[in-house]
Amino acid sequence: MISLSIIIVSFNTKEITKKCLLSLKKNFVKYPLEHEIIVVDNNSSDGTVEFLLDLKKQWNNIDIFLNKKNLGFGKGNNLGLEKCKGKYVLYLNSDAIVSDIDFQDLINLMEMQKDIGALTVKVVLPTGEIDPASHRGFPTLWRSLTYFSGLEKAFSNIPVLNKLFGGYHRVDLNLNNIHEIDVPTGAFLFAKRKILNKFGGFDKDYFAYGEDIEMAFQIKKLGYKIIYYHLWKVLHLKSVSGLKKKDKNIKKKTNYYFYDSMKIFYKKHYAKNHNRLTNGLVYLAIDVKKYFNK
Repeated sequence: MISLSIIIVSFNTKEITKKCLLSLKKNFVKYPLEHEIIVVDNNSSDGTVEFLLDLKKQWNNIDIFLNKKNLGFGKGNNLGLEKCKGKYVLYLNSDAIVSDIDFQDLINLMEMQKDIGALTVKVVLPTGEIDPASHRGFPTLWRSLTYFSGLEKAFSNIPVLNKLFGGYHRVDLNLNNIHEIDVPTGAFLFAKRKILNKFGGFDKDYFAYGEDIEMAFQIKKLGYKIIYYHLWKVLHLKSVSGLKKKDKNIKKKTNYYFYDSMKIFYKKHYAKNHNRLTNGLVYLAIDVKKYFNK
C-alpha cells in the first residue's frame, strides 16, 4: 500500500486540470512522497481526454479512467476510490492548485491523533480570502436561517453574537488556529481510506453539490473529528472556466443540483425531527431560492 492517492474528477476543464496536475508534480519535487494520481474524466469534449491520455505516456504514477457519460462528482470520485491503493486519500478539485504542501506532515498529524478522520488545509480564493465552503458547520435550520437571512454577515465580527448567528460558516473561529470544523470542501478533503471504505465514499444520491456535507456527516457519525489545518494552503480557482456563465443549460443544471442537494440532505438527516408543516416550509423556501437564482 502506498502513502497517498490523489483523486481528481474532470469535466470539460482541460486547461484548469492541466494547471492542477502540473502544480502537483512541482509540489512533489519539493516534498517527495510515494503517491499516485487518479484522474476520472466524466466524458469531456474539450480536449481533456486527449491531454490526459498523452500525459499518461509521460507520467508513470498517474492513472486515467474515462467515463462514457457524466456520472457526476460523487460517483466519479467513488470510481477513483475503488481503484486507488493509498492508505490516505486526497479528494482534489481539478481547479485547485497545490504548490506548497508537505503531505507527510498531514499524514503525521493523523497518525499521531487517531481520532482525526479527515482534514482540510486553508483553502483560499484568487482574491486571497478563504473559501467559505471550506470552513462550515452542519446546515441546521437555525444556521441556514441566519446565513440566508444575512444575520451571519451582519454579526460576523462581533464576539458572542458571531457564535450565535455565524454557525453556518463558523465565523466565530480564528482562521489562524488549528481547530475542529464540521464540513470542509470537497475541493480539498484529506481522509483515511479505511474510514471512507466504511461508508463507501460519497453518497450516490447526490449528483453535484452536497456530497462533501454528507461525507462529513458520515465521518462524524463514526466518531471521528474533522480538522481545519491552516499551516498549509491551497488555491481554489473555483469555476474560473466560466462554464456556468457561458452556457445557459449548464447554468440551469448547476442551479438544479445545488438546491436539490439541500433537499436531499435535509430529508436524510433533519426532516424526521420536525413536523410536516415545518418540513413543507423548508422545501418551499429552497424552491423559492432556486427560482430567484435561475
